[in-house]
Amino acid sequence: MARILIAYWTTDGQTRRICERLRAVIEARGHSVALADLRDEPRPDPAAHDKVVVGASIRYGHHHKVVLDYIDRHLEALQQRPNAFFSVNVVARKPEKNTPDTNPYLKKFLGRIRWKPRELAVFAGKLDYPSYGFLDRSVIRFIMWMTKGPTDPSTVVEFTDWSRVEAFGERVAAM
Repeated sequence: MARILIAYWTTDGQTRRICERLRAVIEARGHSVALADLRDEPRPDPAAHDKVVVGASIRYGHHHKVVLDYIDRHLEALQQRPNAFFSVNVVARKPEKNTPDTNPYLKKFLGRIRWKPRELAVFAGKLDYPSYGFLDRSVIRFIMWMTKGPTDPSTVVEFTDWSRVEAFGERVAAM
């Protein structure tokens, strides 16, 4: 039984929900899983775990700086154990942009960090206009209009493919 850390950054809660599903899948395989929101201090030390997964959402085309800092600070510990990274973004709703090799946000992120995760995944997130403030709703609607996505301000759409999340959880459990 391995001790697995899943450290994450969530903007609107969908990344946390994905982490909770990953935890359920991994724990069903007999492992112990600790979830850690990177908003909380102190941030967990990956060296205290056998395997590490980092997950992060995108907002306005970027992963949060806290995720970059966490990876940079713990680079050696991340590289010394089985590890994985996943990105959550609404552009991954498109079949041509839903893999690590085709998702522009993940590719850009990987180009900015020194860590080379052993396992990678991209998951489509959730669009929830009613829960956004005026500015976020306006900007996201504009982005959706440009990318031919839903723009009705009452729209709530969960794009996450939970079977892909579970398959990733199985890969993490087997690392």
